[in-house]
Amino acid sequence: MNSQSKKMELLGSTSIPKALLAMGIPTMIGMLVNAFYNLVDAYFVGGLGESQMGAISVVYPLGQVVVGLGLLFGNGAASYISRLLGRGDKETADKVASTALYSSVSVGAVIIIISMVFLHPILKLLGATDSILPYAATYASIYIVSCIFNVFNVTMNNIVTSEGAAKTTMCALLTGAVLNIALDPLFIYVFDLGVAGAAIASAISQVVSTCVYLTYIFRKKSVFHFRVKDCTYTKETMSEIFKIGIPTLVFQILTSVSISLINNAAGDYGDSAIAGMGVVTRLISMGSLSVFGFIKGFQPIAGYSYGAKKFDRLREAIKTSILWSTAFCVIFGLVLALFPAAIVSMFTKGDTEMIRIGAASLRANGISIMLFGFYTVYSSLFLALGKGREGFILGACRQGICFIPVILLLPMLWGLNGILYAQPIADMLSAIITVFMALPLHKKLNEMQKQTAEISTNNN
Repeated sequence: MNSQSKKMELLGSTSIPKALLAMGIPTMIGMLVNAFYNLVDAYFVGGLGESQMGAISVVYPLGQVVVGLGLLFGNGAASYISRLLGRGDKETADKVASTALYSSVSVGAVIIIISMVFLHPILKLLGATDSILPYAATYASIYIVSCIFNVFNVTMNNIVTSEGAAKTTMCALLTGAVLNIALDPLFIYVFDLGVAGAAIASAISQVVSTCVYLTYIFRKKSVFHFRVKDCTYTKETMSEIFKIGIPTLVFQILTSVSISLINNAAGDYGDSAIAGMGVVTRLISMGSLSVFGFIKGFQPIAGYSYGAKKFDRLREAIKTSILWSTAFCVIFGLVLALFPAAIVSMFTKGDTEMIRIGAASLRANGISIMLFGFYTVYSSLFLALGKGREGFILGACRQGICFIPVILLLPMLWGLNGILYAQPIADMLSAIITVFMALPLHKKLNEMQKQTAEISTNNN
């Protein structure tokens, strides 16, 4: 059996626990290490001072918006590709993959140019204070330009995972993250480049990850052929990509908006508050990205099973994914909730105010993130099944629909505590909404399964 047949067997017939382990764990490991790099980056930059730590916290959401373009085309295409492969339509899937890759890089380049032209106003909008702005501008001028490679990597991440090659995604993420961890202290301290060194280390690691994916393409390991002539911008193709990709992009933008709102609100309490909340954001991202990585493996299995009308397999995948992701979130959340001060103190030279603020927020977030696995399975499931509207609503809850009103109102009523507990409150509201959206979905899947069984019986 060749490698392409093995990939299709993994998506369509391998036992669910084995398939989820094969698809989800490599991607989870890759994203976990990538998230760990973000923490290490914060650790080394934190040694420079609170203003420098605040600078990378301010730039972070801008980078997330740029990377969101890779998710717009990559995640949108991945959902469609998995369903196409489930139906056996390899030719259309091939064209969708090419369209997504070349479109994301082209649009990403345009957005990066615009970001660099208006860099200073954007950084101020994101919460940069006068003391943070010079460091943020230095870091962003290098980091944002290098995001063109990250856009390529994120798009390929989704496409490669959709075809069942999760180990390649893990390899690309691991290679870049490990290199970044090694280069950070070298460029920041040995070469004495400060925040510019952190940005250069990130840029080099992204280029190396891109090389991993290019090697995968040129060695013809992929199910797809990435050719410009195969790009197709038909109404059906673009609508399928955008109905899933736009909710994903909106989610990414809302994540950036939420971080910016936190930075702006925390700015009233000084650079220590911004730095403390920045550390919490990165710590929570480590857990959330790990879950996202695992769910990346679940999505193609769900999409393929739905396209092939294998509803029992789909239902088992949902149940197992909820159980495993929730178990991880509970363990991760307990660690954060039980040792918040010790964890936050690792990212400062001894700023007691930063530790106090960060620890209080981390304790609350550690408790609420225990709900994250359940929420993420369903927000990803809707997108995997091509249900863009439902996926959009649920995906926008945690960082938008529930969070934005809370972060705008609560600080006025509760001061600093309103900032610290805004995300945990939004998490709990999002979990409640998930329950009410999941029930009708399962009812619909049961009806579709009955209809499929009746048609099969009549044909026999």
